[in-house]
Amino acid sequence: MKTKIKVRKATPKDAESIIQFNIAMAKETENKTLKREEIEPGVHGLIEKPEYGFYMVAESEGKVVGSLMITFEWSDWRNGLFWWIQSVYVIPEFRRKGVYKTMYLTIKAMTKEKPNVCGFRLYVEKENTNAQKTYTSLGMNETHYKMFEEMK
Repeated sequence: MKTKIKVRKATPKDAESIIQFNIAMAKETENKTLKREEIEPGVHGLIEKPEYGFYMVAESEGKVVGSLMITFEWSDWRNGLFWWIQSVYVIPEFRRKGVYKTMYLTIKAMTKEKPNVCGFRLYVEKENTNAQKTYTSLGMNETHYKMFEEMK
């Protein structure tokens, strides 16, 4: 039987699920332990500041089973916004069942009414080949860019 997935923008009541997903994702992907007292204000901060971005959640039978975050990057080369897909998480028992695909197709459909969105970007752990295969299967391409950062 096919899993029915409903995708919607997150609301403040979804913060607890998103916090738990971020903690689980950091542990799974980077073996990093996030402190709740550090992640919680960040999750609430984005929910309260839609000018920075927003979360999407996926539900099955009323239970939140996945989420992702969208943030915005202005591209002067394209005179438009990239929507950065970040903090993607699907609970283990719902993986490989189309949850991320449904979320991705939903955000793509949302941009049909937003001509200033010029594309989608995301970053993925180098070793996360399952996720990379998923992104490729949905039409995304690996870029030639490397990412650098300096934390303050």
